[in-house]
Amino acid sequence: MSPSGDEAINGGCRCSCSSGENGGFHNGAADYDVPRSRDETCSHCARSEHSSCSSSALGFDSIPLLDSENLRRIIVASAKGFSIGAGLKGGLALFSLLARLRRKTSRKVEVFSDKDAISMAIKETLRYGLFLGTFAGTFVSVDEIIGALGGHNRTAKWRALVAGLIAGPSMLLTGPNTQHTSLAIYILMRAAVLASRCGIKSKRFGKLCKPLTWKHGDIFLMCLSSSQILSSYILKQDSLPPSYRSFLNKHGGKDIVILQGVKEIASGLPFSDLEAIEKFYKPRGVEVKLDPNMKIPCSMIHGNQSCSGHVVSFLIEAYKRALPVYLPVYLIPALIVHRKGLLKRPCTILGKGIVGTARSSLFLSSYCTSAWMFTCLLFRLLKRCNIPMVAIGTFPTGLTLAIEKKSRRIEISLYCLARAIESFFTCMADIGYLPRSENLKRSDVVIFSLSTAIIMHCYAQEREVFRSKYLNVLDWVFGVPPPPCETPRCKNT
Repeated sequence: MSPSGDEAINGGCRCSCSSGENGGFHNGAADYDVPRSRDETCSHCARSEHSSCSSSALGFDSIPLLDSENLRRIIVASAKGFSIGAGLKGGLALFSLLARLRRKTSRKVEVFSDKDAISMAIKETLRYGLFLGTFAGTFVSVDEIIGALGGHNRTAKWRALVAGLIAGPSMLLTGPNTQHTSLAIYILMRAAVLASRCGIKSKRFGKLCKPLTWKHGDIFLMCLSSSQILSSYILKQDSLPPSYRSFLNKHGGKDIVILQGVKEIASGLPFSDLEAIEKFYKPRGVEVKLDPNMKIPCSMIHGNQSCSGHVVSFLIEAYKRALPVYLPVYLIPALIVHRKGLLKRPCTILGKGIVGTARSSLFLSSYCTSAWMFTCLLFRLLKRCNIPMVAIGTFPTGLTLAIEKKSRRIEISLYCLARAIESFFTCMADIGYLPRSENLKRSDVVIFSLSTAIIMHCYAQEREVFRSKYLNVLDWVFGVPPPPCETPRCKNT
């Protein structure tokens, strides 16, 4: 996949120095002492007298592994990787700081000062920049070295796989003690999607992978994920990552004392503090007297409101909470990616951004509202509340994903699936169904490395399974593969 290599991903340079005119062997002229002519018009041959395709297992000691063009590719890839990592993390840190300043007036006790928060944000930004910069640089370096030693054509089928595997441990630069299980599982899901697309178009595995072409598979995955995530949000929050737990607590719209009460009634435990729930509602002008023998938690969830009235009021409040989440998601790409078009047709681009923000905000608010709506409905119909009913009641919540446009559905469902998988296995380990590994402390790095190996192999060999927007980003970072040679010599071979 090297942009300076002798073969493009889908049809490479077939000039005499790489295709092997003598019997079809790579570098046949060099290996069998056949005089080799140099085609000055071929972009591959024009690289140097000692191009990477002229190296072989019999004699590559005299050939420089990395020429100036390869070094330039490594440096450029590292710089671009750093810019992406630092840009993404820095942007998130900036919005986090702004949100912190906004909440500062209502917060009496700060866990740490603004100076500490800014220092932490800068450190995290640099760490993620180094992570992606090192990943890109390592991948390109290994890719070029293997190509120089073994020949680009000979190693084309496995070079990117090995390079992606070796580059994976660069995740450790985000912090040696910082676990990124959710990120690793999400990348694994992305790799699985690419692998399944490869399987769908293959003759051998096409029939096995046919169920993966289901039109509404993304919504089904979201329903499965929602059942695990929202059940954990109510019943076992410590199985979720702290940042995601904070996100759910904010958009779930319920105080922790209410969630504790619902957990206790669902688990069949005695109530520990019903008075705290009553005190929570009192400053809001709601007088609630909770029955210790209650069978369903509706009065805890929405006080004196009816279930239908709660759905309407909660949806309005949830929509207000969702708007600030999606404004930067659509605003930043409009300012950066579409900055040129913004000057020419601002109404069109800004209009799409506003519609997208409104649509995604409606999805998130409907998602959170439906979680309480379906569970309340189920509790009232069956007159009981238990753990299986919580899981069943949160399953149809995933149907709200249909509000989002099709191109975003698979992204959201895979993200949630990664969170659900992590939460599920954490729950299984906590109750003793799965052993905890003492030897493998950074399983996230192993998963991430295996996943990036698959993704980069697909990038090198199966480019058509990528969506154009991801392919454009990868090409920008790692370099666009060269087109096939158009010289008569290349065409004849």
